[in-house]
Amino acid sequence: MLAVWLRCNMLGHMQPVSPLRFALAGAFAMAAFMGIGRFVYTPALPAMMSELGLTAGQAGLIASANFVGYLLGALGSAGTWASGRERLVMLVALASSTLLAAAMALTHSVTAFMVIRFLAGLASAFGMIFVSSIVVGQLMRSGRGQLQALHFSGVGAGIILSSLMTAALHSVGATWAATWLGSAVLSAIALIIVMVMVDRGPPVSANGGRELPLPKDRRLTAMILAYGLFGFGYIVTATFLVAIVRQNGESSLLESLVWLATGVAVLPSVYLWSRLAARIGLAKVFAIGAVVEAVGVIASVVLTGKIGPLVGGVLLGGTFVAITAIGLQFGRLVAPHSPRRVFALMTASFGVGQIIGPIFAGMLAEATGSFMLPSLFAALVLVIAGALVVRAD
Repeated sequence: MLAVWLRCNMLGHMQPVSPLRFALAGAFAMAAFMGIGRFVYTPALPAMMSELGLTAGQAGLIASANFVGYLLGALGSAGTWASGRERLVMLVALASSTLLAAAMALTHSVTAFMVIRFLAGLASAFGMIFVSSIVVGQLMRSGRGQLQALHFSGVGAGIILSSLMTAALHSVGATWAATWLGSAVLSAIALIIVMVMVDRGPPVSANGGRELPLPKDRRLTAMILAYGLFGFGYIVTATFLVAIVRQNGESSLLESLVWLATGVAVLPSVYLWSRLAARIGLAKVFAIGAVVEAVGVIASVVLTGKIGPLVGGVLLGGTFVAITAIGLQFGRLVAPHSPRRVFALMTASFGVGQIIGPIFAGMLAEATGSFMLPSLFAALVLVIAGALVVRAD
């Protein structure tokens, strides 16, 4: 009986891949790992600050703990230790992300929050990288690389789901803890779907050679530095946007609407920016995207009333996922024989920016009583990032 099962299982894995099925599965996974697992902290934060008495500085520390975990997970994923076990690692990461979301509802301790979010960052990194290696690998092998846009749109779908969930919970007077429990439920649903739809790992590569050292190219040096600055600049708004709405005295409905607008803007962004990059080049698109995002960061704190955060949310969602991907594409273009090395180095730079950003912004906001100065500084950093890449290209 066991032999029959093994034979059927092996035959099943030899069947042709359905590219659309894998792209959809990737979207569900990215929704769970990134849109919910990583970014649900943003809509959950205002209630945590008001109900638990968290300061902006403490909120920044919790956010940065998540990014430290993400950085270490991304660097750890760059090796070959998981070869042949990518699907298993991805599923374990998704199950861990689900449990860690639920764990956030079980404590009031800032230290415990930091530990949980650190572990959640590890899970997000492992999951995102391994599910992307599976999905993108199968899509490229099938000649349907354009479906990558559907895979990465899952980030926006997760943000949309988390905003709708938060609005529903606010409408019935639920506490901050309910947001995390609801996130765990959404992640569990995604886990079941992904487990069924992703039935194999990435295609086996015929190239077993070692990667070459990174080339000494000023374009690559500039992009690595700019990538870190981009990580710093975008994360200030990505972490505190909904808290800015709450600080302005706006309704909880607007909080959810702003985050919903962010998620909706993510959906077409990878496709649209990729089309533009095909016409004018990756470096120019990276620079334009950084400046567009800077405009959104400024708008979120300068424009009065409801319009500022909404503009900030739309421009954030419309840039950060796509421009992050554009930066990595540029790195791979300049260092085609060192894809894992360039990915690890760029991820490290980006991660350092993400770690410093929330701590800096939270402490400065706590000192000044407003997110105005941190946001303006973040916008300046984004403009510098774009200028670096354009000058070096």
